[in-house]
Amino acid sequence: MKVRLTVGLLVVALAVYFVLLAGRALALLQTGSLVGVLLGVGVLILPLLGVWLVYSNLRFGWQTEKMARELDADGLLPDASHLPRRPSGRVDRDAADAWFEERRAEVEAAPEDWRAWFRLAYAYDVAGDRGRARETMRKAIQLHS
Repeated sequence: MKVRLTVGLLVVALAVYFVLLAGRALALLQTGSLVGVLLGVGVLILPLLGVWLVYSNLRFGWQTEKMARELDADGLLPDASHLPRRPSGRVDRDAADAWFEERRAEVEAAPEDWRAWFRLAYAYDVAGDRGRARETMRKAIQLHS
């Protein structure tokens, strides 16, 4: 619940910022000068781009959360709590790599199963590779839809 409240507050803050930015863009557009109009168009693009980025990230989160609930209901949600951890709290690299290899074997055995891709994305995250985790989760979302 704390995360949802934080996300909600950030979205509201961004919305206020986007409205203020759009107001400045409109003021620049109304100057009538070529430079003002070009700057106004450029500044107007920023809130539009921001809205699209916020929406796409929220949608990614909603879809991931939905799939996690389905996996949890089926008792298939990945659990890395048994893996040994370093003093920093991160999972031991060798243990994360071994666990990752198990998840990758699941995907190779069932390449069209979104559940296997979800677990692989989680393994990437545990291993500290957030970029590949997101990319792999997008594949799981594509297969789930």
